[in-house]
Amino acid sequence: MTTTIKTAIVTGGGRGIGLATAVALAAKGFSIGLADLPGAELDAAVEQIRSSGAEAVALPGDVSDFAGVARSAKFFLERFGRVDVLVNNAGVSQPKGLLEITEAEWDSTLAINLKGCFNWCRNVAPAMVEAGRGRIVNISSVSATTGGAKSAVSKFAYCSAKAGILGMTRALAKELAPHVAVSAICPGSVETALTRNLIEANRQPIIDTIPLGRIGTPEDIAVVVAFLATVEPNFITGEIIDVDGGQWIN
Repeated sequence: MTTTIKTAIVTGGGRGIGLATAVALAAKGFSIGLADLPGAELDAAVEQIRSSGAEAVALPGDVSDFAGVARSAKFFLERFGRVDVLVNNAGVSQPKGLLEITEAEWDSTLAINLKGCFNWCRNVAPAMVEAGRGRIVNISSVSATTGGAKSAVSKFAYCSAKAGILGMTRALAKELAPHVAVSAICPGSVETALTRNLIEANRQPIIDTIPLGRIGTPEDIAVVVAFLATVEPNFITGEIIDVDGGQWIN
């Protein structure tokens, strides 16, 4: 993959890790597609990217809607002619355990966190394969391998979906080789709007479990995404990278 990478789609790009990732990629010269639910948050994120001097477009919709994702992917490809990087970041928390969760809540958790990843891969990967280049970075979670801790925002349904992303990542790394590289990042404790209240209630006990001595930030994840998106020469695929400050060292 020696072609200069110029375009990226980031799902869940309206805030948190997704927005930090979009900002990091824009700073490296990418034109950005921000996929997220429609609304003021997405509009503000697009304007933030544009104000930095990069080109950005909104891709409003629900990642669990295959037909909607197909329309967004088609729009982006018609606009830019290529997708060099796809970052599957969109996700929702699910705090209920097995004894409390309903079937509908289980289905929704997997539809957004896991099927959403499939929907975007399925609609973008053909263009990458045809072009002979591409990078896919999937955002999973350390909970995919550790299970949800008592202090975790999400429990088993979320862990199940995020574990599915790891299997998908390894399989697609083989299926889409040699031209498309696919890897995953597993964030640990990261402070976002979603996690802030819980972290605030347990800040010091959480910090005490992290060898690097602080809570992670969205930018900590974004810098690793940017590395995987741009490193040349690239000899990395099928890798699962924990970005957790050493919290879950085996």
